[in-house]
Amino acid sequence: MIETPYLLFLGDAPDQLSAKVAQGIKDWRPDNAVGQFRMPGCKADVGLTDLTLAEAKEAGARTLVIGVANRGGVISQAWKEVLTEALMMGFDLASGLHNLLANEGDLVAASQVSGSTLHDVRVPNVQYPIANGVKRSGKRVLAVGTDCSVGKMYTALALDEAMRKRGMKSTFRATGQTGILITGNGVPLDAVIADFMAGAVEYLTPDNDDDHWDIIEGQGSLFHVSYSGVTMALIHGGQPDALIICHEPTRAHMRGLPDYALPTIQAVSDMALTLARVPNPACQVVGVSVNTQHLNDAEAEAYLAKVEAETGLPTCDPYRQGADKLAEALAAL
Repeated sequence: MIETPYLLFLGDAPDQLSAKVAQGIKDWRPDNAVGQFRMPGCKADVGLTDLTLAEAKEAGARTLVIGVANRGGVISQAWKEVLTEALMMGFDLASGLHNLLANEGDLVAASQVSGSTLHDVRVPNVQYPIANGVKRSGKRVLAVGTDCSVGKMYTALALDEAMRKRGMKSTFRATGQTGILITGNGVPLDAVIADFMAGAVEYLTPDNDDDHWDIIEGQGSLFHVSYSGVTMALIHGGQPDALIICHEPTRAHMRGLPDYALPTIQAVSDMALTLARVPNPACQVVGVSVNTQHLNDAEAEAYLAKVEAETGLPTCDPYRQGADKLAEALAAL
């Protein structure tokens, strides 16, 4: 178990989106974070108190969580001084990066001297099966996106909250490092060997009560040439009964791919539904989730109304407005 509360390490994050791990923890488990640590030049801010390591220790922080999700998931050499100092002060260290803490000799040595623990959230701890496609009991909904980092996890968490308030049976199923750090369990899907990814999703979403919903955290995008594989595994392994299309309307291009424009909501809906109906012919697209954080209230309201009129689907920003519309759509299935 990763001990709480956390100090969220933002390092020298170049933009707000790079700090999405820290932002997710702050937004969904604020009681687990005492503050944030930012290095000179950091351009991200999740709205917590800036603390030194000593101040965070005094405030009760037990674990320094690397809250940055950079391209390639690497531990920057510029961070090492802070991370090593934290370990020597008795902090545990948690990371969801592809670059494992356990592979960094200096950090391992520091943890051995101090008795601190290194937590690599992205290391699978289960031997997952190969997917078999056998129909499972219970229901499943998957968030699929027009791009990476458009709000698929926020949609799933908000939907789980809305469904529970309605008395529906639901479980948020984390598939990435942020979701795992928020909830304490899940499958680090993009670290699973490719042949076993769909099987890992089957393992994560087993047989359940007929009226129980697994809300599967989405990853990547079918249209993102870097990360489409993990999305395909979620679609086939998840056997979703319902899809929710997630979109961020202010993007000029796909994240990290300046030569690729975002697909339309309809294009994502058509492609994802075609693929989802391979393991589950009854799958339906039930709603649209729009991340309106960069729009003012009037712009957001107008855009949501436009999308709803064009698609004929319930459309909302589940973090800004709540996910009741989406919960109602699932309740009707």
